[in-house]
Amino acid sequence: MAEIDLAIQHYDGNAAKAIVEDLVDAYAEIYNVPPYAGDPFFSVDSYVDRLHAAFTMPGFETVTARLDGNLVGYVHGVTLPADKPWWISLGDAHPDDAQAAAEAGEIFWLRELMVRPAHTNHGVGRQLHDAVIVGRPQQPWTTLTCIIDNEPAHGAYVRWGYEILGRIKHAPESPVYDAMLLRPA
Repeated sequence: MAEIDLAIQHYDGNAAKAIVEDLVDAYAEIYNVPPYAGDPFFSVDSYVDRLHAAFTMPGFETVTARLDGNLVGYVHGVTLPADKPWWISLGDAHPDDAQAAAEAGEIFWLRELMVRPAHTNHGVGRQLHDAVIVGRPQQPWTTLTCIIDNEPAHGAYVRWGYEILGRIKHAPESPVYDAMLLRPA
């Protein structure tokens, strides 16, 4: 895998609003393939609603990767509080130390990590992942969800050190996800 030299940029919720069109365009391209295409949960309109809601959530941050000025991928996330349905849906599957970290506001919830198809397998996803979590020393824990049959993303997260806590659904209309946790280094 040959890494490419990317321009990495961090945005808070207010700054990200200025690039929302780029973010949505990337989402529309990336999710316009089976099994996502045609699924209302993955529609562009549904994503736009989720993205705009995320801009105002505590701890929101997005990190973009550009090559020659063009957006090739991005990641975004928020602080994951202990009372979020994310935790509740896990039932007893969440470790006590992770629950304590959530109660202390020390967990970053990586909500989306996207790379345009033409730029996969060049380390873009890993560079984005590392840029967003390294930049959050106050939140040394990271969580994410991955659709259970989404390879190669699922395998990458496991290789990067994530452990699978259990299966959850974000909403009645959402697919089943593996809830994953990356403990502090």
